[in-house]
Amino acid sequence: MKAAVYEKYGPPEVVFIREVQKTAPEDNEILLKVYSSTVNRTDAGFRSAVYVISRFFSGLFHPKRQILGSDFAGVIEAVGKNVRSFQAGEKIFGFSDQKFGGHAEFMTIAEDDAIAHMPSSASFAQAAALPEGAHYALSNIRAAKVKAGQDVMVYGATGAIGSAAVQLLKHFGAKVTAVCNTKNIELIKGLGADEVIDYQTQDFSKTEKRFDFIFDAVGKSSFGACKPLLKPKGIYISTELGKNSENIWRSITTSFSGGKRLMFPLPETKKEDMVLLATLFEQGEFKPVIDRSYSLDQIVEAYQYVESGQKTGNVVLEILSE
Repeated sequence: MKAAVYEKYGPPEVVFIREVQKTAPEDNEILLKVYSSTVNRTDAGFRSAVYVISRFFSGLFHPKRQILGSDFAGVIEAVGKNVRSFQAGEKIFGFSDQKFGGHAEFMTIAEDDAIAHMPSSASFAQAAALPEGAHYALSNIRAAKVKAGQDVMVYGATGAIGSAAVQLLKHFGAKVTAVCNTKNIELIKGLGADEVIDYQTQDFSKTEKRFDFIFDAVGKSSFGACKPLLKPKGIYISTELGKNSENIWRSITTSFSGGKRLMFPLPETKKEDMVLLATLFEQGEFKPVIDRSYSLDQIVEAYQYVESGQKTGNVVLEILSE
């Protein structure tokens, strides 16, 4: 089978296409024929290992798992003898930031991992784009214990995580103020944001509104800059470590303050979340934003675009044609 492989950490150019052996599923596993995946921040982070801490999971000196791709959608080719929830021929999608494998024509995944049947109305591209951004958004929304009626700001609302957060927050009944660039104002309004701040023409920190939760989905703000915008017991969460990894130590120090807090929760990957996302897609409450698509052979270009900071929503990797 054809796969995108990386044997060392580094820039997008370390990834190359080659033929690799297709593995058979274990007794509790599914063999999936992958039609679509994405190239996202999770894949890019593990590939580059810019944050050295990632090497403790992926391999200290070189990657133990050489095929990335945390998002995937496709058709089940075969199932292990103990698999009961799925059968050959069914369409599924899912997320794995431990085993990865979506950047290949076939992959194996355990029945109990974060996989679910595809929404009947979704394309493979849409299904593949459902998990990664929403996975991080859900984890942080839950950590902040967002309740209906609360005021929430999403900074960086046009990325995969931010665009998912806007929609999921509306599902949970929050009032959403989104911060984005000029060209995407109408897009973000269409996702349900109650108010949009154009950071190219406005200083978001000058808003008079105060928030129960500020979610920086791109890691470009800081707790110091956002603290004045928080309500007395407001919570700030960023998807990045912050300057000098301040978001880690500040999450500890502010936890004792009893007032405004910075949190740095570790995301959880749950099968139930895939089922929830499929349900919300069918109900029209969550649709992943797709910027553009690349073929598997164009994976270096896909990584370069993702890391350019220009993308809106998700970048899809088309592995096989439908």
